[in-house]
Formats: sequence, structure tokens, C-alpha cells
Amino acid sequence: MIEALIRTIPDYPKPGVQFRDITTLLQDRQGFAAAIDALSLHYTSHAFDKVLAIESRGFIVGAALAIQLGAGFVPARKPGKLPAATISQSYTLEYGMDALELHKDAIQPGERVLLVDDLIATGGTAMAAVALVRQLGGLLAHATFIVDLPDLGGMQRLQSAGIRGFALCQFEGH
Repeated sequence: MIEALIRTIPDYPKPGVQFRDITTLLQDRQGFAAAIDALSLHYTSHAFDKVLAIESRGFIVGAALAIQLGAGFVPARKPGKLPAATISQSYTLEYGMDALELHKDAIQPGERVLLVDDLIATGGTAMAAVALVRQLGGLLAHATFIVDLPDLGGMQRLQSAGIRGFALCQFEGH
């Protein structure tokens, strides 16, 4: 059901890319609720202090999941978007560099953190978020996504860093 509600946009943002757009899932109240319920159910035996979500579609999934899991919510933002003192982590994209920031006080040492985003591709953005959490002393051992693109290797990259990843669905290709 979840997979059928995700729209594929060919050649976006560049030729050859099959963009997996979850906005169609979010627009479907039953589908969106089912996705959050499925993610929440997957983590019922885990306790998290914080859910850290990556800008921007990750915020939607992460905030809803944080409520379900009884955890606080932490936004990982692009540079210059957070108002208080921040830490930053750069990462490589296919077409250049980017960075993520967290407030310095967003995660306390020893807090258990669940990483959330809408999709994992190469894992660069997720690994930048992991580095930020670890820099603040947080414990991040789990990451979850609506979509995994296994051909791009992001989930394996997380596993190599000691993080257990989970996605509701997979799409082959880019």
C-alpha cells in the first residue's frame, strides 16, 4: 500500500534520476497514518529520548513519529536556518558539497536518538546527521526511512557505521 502511494518523477532533479516523491503519500490520510503506524510499531520495543529528522520531508515523518514514540523532536537543518548556537557537518553530494546543522543543546550526552528521513539513497546526508549526534554525545543506533534506494548503498553505509536501518519500502534504480 505505501509503495503504491509514492509518485515517481522521471529525470528530476537531473536526467536519469527517478525521484521518489512522498508528498502523494502524505496527502493520503490513511496512507500517511499507516506509514507512521508501521514505523512506530517497528520501534515499540525501543526507547528513544529524541527523534532527529533531516530537512525537509524528514521533518513531517519525524515529528509525527516522535509523538507516537513519546520522544522529543530535533530538526537537522541546512546551514543558517537555526537561530541559536549550532554545530555543523559537511557532506558530499553527487553534484557538490552541502552541510547539516544542529543546535548545540539539541541532544545531551547519553540520549538515545532515532534518525528519520523520508528516503535514503547514498547515505551521505544520514551519515552527516550521525556525525552530529555523536559529536554531541548522543547514542544513535537506529535510522528509519519511508523509502530505501538499495542500488545506491546508503543502508549498507549505515550498517558499516553500526546503525540498524529500516525502511517501509524499496525502489530499484536511482
